Amino acid sequence: MSDTKVEIPPRAHTAHGTVRGTVEHGVAVFRGIPYAAPPVGARRFRAPEPPEPWQGVREAVAYGPTAPKRPYSPPLDQLLPDPEVPGEDWLNLNVWTPSTEPAGLPVIVWIHGGSLLHGSSAVPVYDGAAFARDGVVLVSVNYRLGIEGFGVFPDAPANRGLLDQIAALEWVRDNIAAFGGDPHRVTVAGESAGAISIGALLAAPRAAGLFRRAVLQSGAPTALSVEAGRGTTELIAKRLGVPATAAALAAVDPAELLAAQTAVTSGGSPLTGGNSFQIVVDGDLLPRHPAEALRDGMASDVDLLMGTTAEEYRLWFVPSGLIEKLGRFKLRLALLKFKVPAATARTYRANRPGATPGELLGALATDLLLRVPLNRLADARTDAAGATYLFEFGWPSPVQGLGACHALEIGFVFDTLAHPDTVALTGPDAPQELADAMHAAWVGFAATGDPGWQSWDATRPVMGFGPGAPAVVLAPRDDELGGWPR
Repeated sequence: MSDTKVEIPPRAHTAHGTVRGTVEHGVAVFRGIPYAAPPVGARRFRAPEPPEPWQGVREAVAYGPTAPKRPYSPPLDQLLPDPEVPGEDWLNLNVWTPSTEPAGLPVIVWIHGGSLLHGSSAVPVYDGAAFARDGVVLVSVNYRLGIEGFGVFPDAPANRGLLDQIAALEWVRDNIAAFGGDPHRVTVAGESAGAISIGALLAAPRAAGLFRRAVLQSGAPTALSVEAGRGTTELIAKRLGVPATAAALAAVDPAELLAAQTAVTSGGSPLTGGNSFQIVVDGDLLPRHPAEALRDGMASDVDLLMGTTAEEYRLWFVPSGLIEKLGRFKLRLALLKFKVPAATARTYRANRPGATPGELLGALATDLLLRVPLNRLADARTDAAGATYLFEFGWPSPVQGLGACHALEIGFVFDTLAHPDTVALTGPDAPQELADAMHAAWVGFAATGDPGWQSWDATRPVMGFGPGAPAVVLAPRDDELGGWPR
């Protein structure tokens, strides 16, 4: 008689039908579960609608289709692999869980980044096995990108990608118990555009109650007016020679529309600017600018974990060679454009005696767009019911001199340092003990609301993850952060 153990594929019963997953590394995995109907045909540019129920058992063993997108432009495409899965059923999600029995486990819902143009839940760095191993149900979601999700039209709802994310969270509320999760212990987490999305979700009345905690990695709450947000859509329509309406663009061949989108949005970055898609204050889903709403007390009962990497800018400035091209003259122009006070600029220079103009501009832009707004949000929440925790990731990657750049911390959070796609950014010798500490902090926050260090107060504690052992620093670089006008 053979002693070989045969693992029975796990099943879960959702509101729309039964799904069958697989067992990997001792945890149950379900991939490509639809949370909304395919946003094509008559549903294109509309708010998400429920998926059609299915009979029998649906196989959920492969990642579902990814939203229309193009790879990152070279050389970022080598550092940020971005898988593409063909198909139209883009609005799908994945679940990693230690149990398919009702177990009341904490849940993390991961919203990927990518400037609202790139990325998907199929990126291997986001593998949720380590979270499930440690008792957390991990859900990763796809949402509409680019003009499909964030184009601004007079004849379609705005912020469709954000509406997709809310639909996914509603699916979690209604179905996650079948995967061992507790719908009342949901943490929504994201990086870059994912974190910006979460800032909007925190300020969206329709999303209230769908999550108890939130993690914002390298993204601060922000949004544009509808008028400002319409600009990229109009440029794409102009390039195609059609009106800037949903009806007109829906008639354009999808490949041609994607090509026009790529042409209009290429060449910029989150720090240097350029044509891009942004969340907009539409007066409906988002009645107010997210930063203002949150500073005024909205979502004050939600626990927040927020932070940045130490050198966010290096992902955009170093591989492109921009850090070497930026000289003193361009630095002066940038200081004028960003309205940087002269005294503030002098402080940054004094604290970085050997910095090049490009490094100074990168540090200033990082703080203006990320660290300052996150610190001010934390200050506004000092007396809130929900706790607030701040972190900074400081371990420097040796790859191409990227340092502690944007997106570097993700493989540490997910404990996926061994994956080749993570190694592309970290190199082969990233410290596992730092991943152990950071991953444990995220697990602890999802489970209890406490990542393991002092919550924000007048002493301004920030947990530093690297370059050495994790340690709390009080009021780091306050001489710089305090020099920005309010």
